[in-house]
Amino acid sequence: MPKLNQIIAIQNGKKTQAKEALTQAYHQLQKPDLLAGISRTYKPKDEAGEPQPPESKQVQLKVIEVIDRVTKELGELFDVVATQDWANCQAKADIKVDGKVVLAQVPVTHLLFLEKQLVDLNTFLEKLPVRDSGERWEFNPAQDCFASEPYQTTRTKKTPKSHVKYEATKEHPAQVEMYYEDLTVGTWTTIKYSGAIPAKERNRLLERVHQLSDAVKGAREEANGLEIEKKKTGEAILNFIFRGN
Repeated sequence: MPKLNQIIAIQNGKKTQAKEALTQAYHQLQKPDLLAGISRTYKPKDEAGEPQPPESKQVQLKVIEVIDRVTKELGELFDVVATQDWANCQAKADIKVDGKVVLAQVPVTHLLFLEKQLVDLNTFLEKLPVRDSGERWEFNPAQDCFASEPYQTTRTKKTPKSHVKYEATKEHPAQVEMYYEDLTVGTWTTIKYSGAIPAKERNRLLERVHQLSDAVKGAREEANGLEIEKKKTGEAILNFIFRGN
């Protein structure tokens, strides 16, 4: 008996072959000249008449042969897909992480769904904002988020100053130079707030997703290893269409 993963492996090839056969047949049957043949012979009216060579053209395409070719490819495709669809109803496996069953007897189709969803979830978690590890954070009930320890910075203001370069003399006035000096005029007290999570928490969530993703893949492989019974649906469907039985 074949296994489900073997049927899955050949299904895409069967789909391609059937589509190509159907497309080719469709285009061939749009060319009436391929379906037509002829045979002509010429007989002069009397012995003095000029003879003419016979003409002939063979039929290059027969509808019944086209149908046979198409039904062969479609029949094989129908059988393969039916075998997989019936098997999917039976193929199930447990999702286990570290020996613990997270979900029991999950159908293989749902395992495929979960596998894709966990990829998207992993991408989401990787982008979760994390708090600056250089700060010490405590939960602040008033703000309903985390707050850093307060720290202070000074505010300065440029204040004009003067500097006498040369004292006044009888001959010359004093030479005074103006300049600005940064003088502290106040103090800022700053507290940072954050709605982000610690990097440790994000890493823990990512690790859980990775564990579950590996478990889902393992369960899918187990389910796809199920031995299955081949199904034959193509003959019944195509006989009904083309032979009426």
